[in-house]
Amino acid sequence: MPYRSSLCLMVSLVREGRVSPSELVEAHLRQIADRNPALNAFVEVWAEPAREEARARQEQMTRGEPLGLLHGVPVTVKDSFDVAGMPTRAGSRLRTGHRAAADATAVARLRGAGAILLGKTNTPELLASYETDNFITGRTNNPWNVTRTPGGSSGGEAAAIAAFCSPAGIASDGGGSIRVPAHFCGIAGLKPTPGRISGTGHFPALGYPAGLTTVAGPMARSAQDLRLLFSALAGYDPQDPFSAPVPLREPAAAGLRIGVWERFYGVPVEDEIRAAVRQAAALLAGLGFAVDEFAPQGLERAPNVWAFLFNRWPMAATRKLLEGREAEAHWTLAENLGAEPPSVEQVLSNLAARDHMRASLLRQMESVAAVAMPVCGITAFPHRQRTWEIEGKQIGLFQAMMPAVLANVLGLPAVTVPFLKSRDGLPIGVQLLGRPYEDELLLELAVRLEGARGTWSGA
Repeated sequence: MPYRSSLCLMVSLVREGRVSPSELVEAHLRQIADRNPALNAFVEVWAEPAREEARARQEQMTRGEPLGLLHGVPVTVKDSFDVAGMPTRAGSRLRTGHRAAADATAVARLRGAGAILLGKTNTPELLASYETDNFITGRTNNPWNVTRTPGGSSGGEAAAIAAFCSPAGIASDGGGSIRVPAHFCGIAGLKPTPGRISGTGHFPALGYPAGLTTVAGPMARSAQDLRLLFSALAGYDPQDPFSAPVPLREPAAAGLRIGVWERFYGVPVEDEIRAAVRQAAALLAGLGFAVDEFAPQGLERAPNVWAFLFNRWPMAATRKLLEGREAEAHWTLAENLGAEPPSVEQVLSNLAARDHMRASLLRQMESVAAVAMPVCGITAFPHRQRTWEIEGKQIGLFQAMMPAVLANVLGLPAVTVPFLKSRDGLPIGVQLLGRPYEDELLLELAVRLEGARGTWSGA
């Protein structure tokens, strides 16, 4: 069953001639036909174009042409990235009639590396929710338990990868939108440092202010696969105002200190998630890293600043887009429309607070290469649930997601690694938070952690 292989193994199998690109594409198309009706992970499946592209990739091999990092391997694309000639709906009827003129930079780099596009995956309307549901293609379900959400906004991508309908893909993360679905669905996901992977051709556009919190990043079933994808995707793009000309680097992972932060200050976290963080810390210590408690100071307001930058500040643009059609907003978007537009003074104040907290944390992390911590405080929840009783306290979605949004508001890289399964049979991921532009080091730590964890079985 080649479709159950890792992305890295698929690449090797194709290069060695043990499986053809066409065989891989057909295996995934059969899996999509089998699993997607219950999951609704896909917006579009491009069966015939994928078959044609697979034949072309095989012909390139026959002619002895140079092969890219992902040659002949199928991948998927979150429906917030442009694919030439195709609509980019981002879950919204407001995008009816849209057709992309060109590939997003990340999509072009996947193609340039030899990957084959299988289709686009589902999102909430305008990517504005931790649940994946919209008026166009409806609700996506979690492959581990269809009564639960795969998360959002990259829930379709996470569900497709977890269900072996795709080995990997490109997604985006503005408040945990890669890492939370990865945690909910038992896969791996990287939110890179802003500027490492281009956001050009993403909708909503990732200029200012959205690009302060939101980045493009890879999703796959393992950190090793993420590392391969990062190598294919990373690079400078002059069309992206956040892009930085940082070359790929070999990380030096010896003699590092890793901090452990079981929860964001006093915000409750499910006991099994805290146990997973502790077990991950023990494995990292067993690998020879210096591991100890890490309690950063002065970040208590970070989630509130994130909420301002991600939701409130861009809300004027969202309302303008909706003008006269407010009643058409899907509930995943409508539940975030309440805040009034901010004043100039509030914008400047929140930007200054963000910069102050970022500088403070980086001073505290001078001797800490990464922080092991929860992705969020809960496992995959029943559709539309919004409150939880944890440690004798009731929390809402905002509190549950506080560990995830820290990386977004402060512009740090973070990666989710699948780690344990809960008493309810749901996956639990562990998050590693790193320092800016040390994405390669963070991925190396994630690869070593999953190696110490051992084999992980999918949904």
